[in-house]
Amino acid sequence: MIAVWLRRIGRPPELGESVTVRSGDILGHSQAGVYASVIGNVLFLPLALQKSDVEIIETALELESVQLTIGGSNLIGSLIEGNSHGMGVADIAGPDDIDKLTSYGDVVVMESSVNAAGNLLLANENGVLASTVVPKEGLEILSDALKVPAANVSIAGQEVIGSLGVCNDMGVVLHPDISEPEVKIVEKILGVPAMVGTVSFGSPLVGAGIVCSNNGAFAGGDTTGPELNRIEDALGLI
Repeated sequence: MIAVWLRRIGRPPELGESVTVRSGDILGHSQAGVYASVIGNVLFLPLALQKSDVEIIETALELESVQLTIGGSNLIGSLIEGNSHGMGVADIAGPDDIDKLTSYGDVVVMESSVNAAGNLLLANENGVLASTVVPKEGLEILSDALKVPAANVSIAGQEVIGSLGVCNDMGVVLHPDISEPEVKIVEKILGVPAMVGTVSFGSPLVGAGIVCSNNGAFAGGDTTGPELNRIEDALGLI
């Protein structure tokens, strides 16, 4: 049996704590953004997650979910990223995985050295940002599939931008050490205001620690009240 722990879910929020950003662990881990992904209006969750816990996360994000594995992996958030028009997916995805994903938009298979698609992309309905390791021709393919402008960017000088940022169509939370030039690119392409923040008691890996929609967010179980409030503000969920 696979143990599933979801902490701090179902209890009333503490005084001053966010009510639109809930917190808990997925499959025993605080990295909610590694295990879950929102693409358009669909919440993708690991196949291993128990139904009762699926319902908790669905309620937090106000979305219906699809449970699946990609290439046999439950690390869904690390392997896919996109918007309502299309998505990038890691090349560990098999034919059956890709066939299932095409039900939700165009699929771009990111091959070889750029196989952690969810870690290397940051997208919403306005734009898609890709790590600096993604070549120009890859940007053009992503822009065409997602039907939005695309650009390369680093966050805090690092390549794994999907782990260092999380966005919806109202805002984006970024690694605290992001530079001003990087912020300008992020805001221009995603078309939303940016704020810096942390998750899970001080972790700057906000993309790995948070999954969000336009209706709510779900963060790692160690996330503090002030962090939850900051996330809520940054993502326009107040």
